[in-house]
Amino acid sequence: MDLLDMMKGRRSIRKYQPTQVPREMVDKIVEAGLYAPNAGGGQRSMIVTLHNAELTAKLGRLNFQAFDRSQLIGGHVSKEQPSVIDDPTIQNGFYGAPTVCIVFVQKDFLFNVADAFCMVENMVLEAYSLGVDSCIVSRAEDTFKLHEGKELLAAWGVPENMEAKAFVTLGFHEGEYPKEKPMKPGRSIVIE
Repeated sequence: MDLLDMMKGRRSIRKYQPTQVPREMVDKIVEAGLYAPNAGGGQRSMIVTLHNAELTAKLGRLNFQAFDRSQLIGGHVSKEQPSVIDDPTIQNGFYGAPTVCIVFVQKDFLFNVADAFCMVENMVLEAYSLGVDSCIVSRAEDTFKLHEGKELLAAWGVPENMEAKAFVTLGFHEGEYPKEKPMKPGRSIVIE
């Protein structure tokens, strides 16, 4: 599949079947993240993958616990695939996905956000190419500031100089695949 077609076809999924993603597919998705561009080629990042639906659900509830709805500035995400912004009854920040990848980057590194989001972009595109659905979820730093989050980091052996920046949920969509949203005009300017 053409890369641009993949970018146009991929959607953020927030309704998942309970079916677990095969480990071989998850490994390819993680590998795509590890091969992402990174500042100076320093590879100051790592990925922790929860390939366990029960543990993923536990962390998803912890992620939601760190969500401060009062910080929202209006907005609407999707009727087809509602987010925690759209639906106050959602209590799992990972929307029932059976697998989640957590992207960690070196704390206090100037380009750690850029490194993290290059990784997650690679991961969601590879997932789509394999027929796996995904969603990029924020609130990673806040999730691991909680006592329970700190305990998980210690149990997983995540070095103290690393900080979570994003989650990538993985699974297979429940219901119809979302349609494309119209592109807003005026988002590109070319000067020659």
